Amino acid sequence: MLSLHDVYRPLGNTGLQVSPLGLGTVKLGRDQGVKYPDGFTIPDDQQALNLLAQARDLGINLLDTAPAYGISEERLGYLLKGQRHEWIIVSKVGEEFNNNLSSFDFSATHTRFSVERSLQRLNTDFIEMVLVHSDGNDMAVLQQEEVYHTLALLKQEGKIGSFGFSGKTVEGGLLALEQGDAAMVTFNLQQQDELQVIQRAAQQNKAILIKKALASGHACLAAGIDPVKASFELIFAQEGVSSAIIGTINPTHLASNVTTLASLLK
Repeated sequence: MLSLHDVYRPLGNTGLQVSPLGLGTVKLGRDQGVKYPDGFTIPDDQQALNLLAQARDLGINLLDTAPAYGISEERLGYLLKGQRHEWIIVSKVGEEFNNNLSSFDFSATHTRFSVERSLQRLNTDFIEMVLVHSDGNDMAVLQQEEVYHTLALLKQEGKIGSFGFSGKTVEGGLLALEQGDAAMVTFNLQQQDELQVIQRAAQQNKAILIKKALASGHACLAAGIDPVKASFELIFAQEGVSSAIIGTINPTHLASNVTTLASLLK
């Protein structure tokens, strides 16, 4: 079976090597207010453990989570017991999700509280990367709020390894790369507005993580064209891409995605 073990790539200039496919874990912790074409049931602990074991066997070493993903962080905290060292974790700050509603807080106080809470929930003393979960007002968040400066301090304190920005605009992505280590951008067959951010990251040796790589499951093409293969061909033709985050809890989809990407990159 094809795996991703031989095609790891640098996570920007962090010194870490990551699988070109990361596992998004929103579906481990939240089934409300999510924009997927089909409903799903949050997997139980054994199903989640099996999924993580499968991902690891397929060469995936990158997990993406967030406080806004329901109980995702807490679940990873105990599901990864004894294997935390085998994973690179990306979490986030800024967005909270309670009672089916999102709210945002980019203050220094909340940023520090959020990271400390994530450390506790994940049962770890270090998170490899923390991204700002933007509300869409990217420039205001970066220029007027304290979140980015606070993350820089937390990095100096050794609580996080690197920091960046998960935004929605080109301007935000470019500024985030100037001041931080990474940007998470939307890039897929339907949305390519943020290509400039990917290209700038390649020039600056900064990390790029791709969200909505498969258009949240909505990627559709002409008959006979594999949308996953076409999506990966587009994404990994870009030099600056570190990893694409795919949030699946379907073991068949996970294996198929890895096989498709591994055959493309080998």
